[in-house]
Amino acid sequence: MAENPPNNRPDGSDEPDDSGPKDPFAEMLSNLFGGQLPEGVDAADLHKQLGAMGMPSDPAAMQAMMGQMQAMMGAMSTGDGSPVNWKLAQDSARQAASGDDPSVTAARASAVADAGRLADMWLDQATAFEASASGFSSYSRAQWVEKTLPRWKKLTEPVAVSVSQAISTAMRDQVPEEMKAMLGSAQGMFQNLGGAMFGMQLGTAVGGLAKDVLGSTDIGIPLTTDAPALVPTNVTAFGEGLDIPEQEVLLFTALRESAHARLFQRVPWLQSHVLGAIEDYARGIHIDMSRIEEAVRDIDPSNPESLKGAVTEGLFMPQRTGAQEAALVKLETALALIEGWVDEVVAEAAANLPSAAALRETVRRRRATGGPAEQAFASLVGLELRPRRLRDAARLWALLKEERGSEGRDAIWQHPDLMPGAADLDDPEGFSSRRALAEAADGELDEALTRLLDGGYDSPDAEEDTDRNSTADDEGSDPDEGPGSTR
Repeated sequence: MAENPPNNRPDGSDEPDDSGPKDPFAEMLSNLFGGQLPEGVDAADLHKQLGAMGMPSDPAAMQAMMGQMQAMMGAMSTGDGSPVNWKLAQDSARQAASGDDPSVTAARASAVADAGRLADMWLDQATAFEASASGFSSYSRAQWVEKTLPRWKKLTEPVAVSVSQAISTAMRDQVPEEMKAMLGSAQGMFQNLGGAMFGMQLGTAVGGLAKDVLGSTDIGIPLTTDAPALVPTNVTAFGEGLDIPEQEVLLFTALRESAHARLFQRVPWLQSHVLGAIEDYARGIHIDMSRIEEAVRDIDPSNPESLKGAVTEGLFMPQRTGAQEAALVKLETALALIEGWVDEVVAEAAANLPSAAALRETVRRRRATGGPAEQAFASLVGLELRPRRLRDAARLWALLKEERGSEGRDAIWQHPDLMPGAADLDDPEGFSSRRALAEAADGELDEALTRLLDGGYDSPDAEEDTDRNSTADDEGSDPDEGPGSTR
């Protein structure tokens, strides 16, 4: 068998390769871009600049690193044109939630279902809102991530887009001019990396929450379309150290979850009201570019793990616009009214539960302070979903129950225009008198409008003619004469 000629070229020709030795770095770059460097790129200058930036100077190491980056970017591509890599967010969330996450056994699922049925029976006596037909679901932490991620996407997308675009811009600005020219056809790489960084951070935050939440309504709004639901592993962890029987902890948690579910199912406008306030706030968020640039500088391009800690806090400018302040007041008031109503209704329903008062106070403090995972999420999206005025709202709902009964109290939820505002949380005792005055004023306005539409108000000329005719009739009439008399 004949041996291949020593000068046989890769293209199959027998002509010797007389091009001479090539610079290994230049050859690596040339191969990276399809056999030819982009116009205007000087490989030697670029090599020096990359060395000054701390990049590897050895061509083999550089090529290996670039290969890793290309593979990483391919994996990080969103694939759907979205500026945020939601698939990576999902993977990161599942990874963060993994570990001590046992599957829900049939026995635990049955215990949750039984607690849910008893909770619904007790709530029937405490609220006019009826229970849903669906029973309670039980989720592992990983299942909670899968069920709630679509809602997290909707909640965070306005902020996520801004952050990922800011990261992309910061990365492009820090690349040397020569490398910008070289990467002219690969600008999408920066967008992929920006979307990947935010996706990983969001996923890590959601995965952290999955280890802490008790059900699907812990942030004040339903996070799943399947309601109500509990995470039994977290309910057990929550009860540890409270010196309260586990069955009572489970029942109290089921009461809160079911009360949330009833409220949102029977008040169809409420969910869009809260989500609208979140979106209004998010539209005015401004990114702190200096913080983004600092985070980008700390990234090791050859180590994908370094992306996970790159964006954690301090991303947002502290100043708020007037529109943001208004949206924030609207959101905080809504969250307080939701949590205050649930707090009050559950306290009434759980009146015969020995540990109800202790559990009520524990949950109040938990919602007021938030855990580490909730705080990490807030730092990532620039918004805390906490009911700061829960106690004021609970006092308001308790007063309304005393004045109007359960049905009258719950009727306040019929329309957003009927809802108490921030001023009513400042002075719960004065809500009914203020509402009575407002309703009286509205009634007078409605009466005047109806009269106008029915022609009850004549023009000034017509009124003057009417007055003159009335006067003439009075002067020409004799009070002693009946309608049919004659002179």
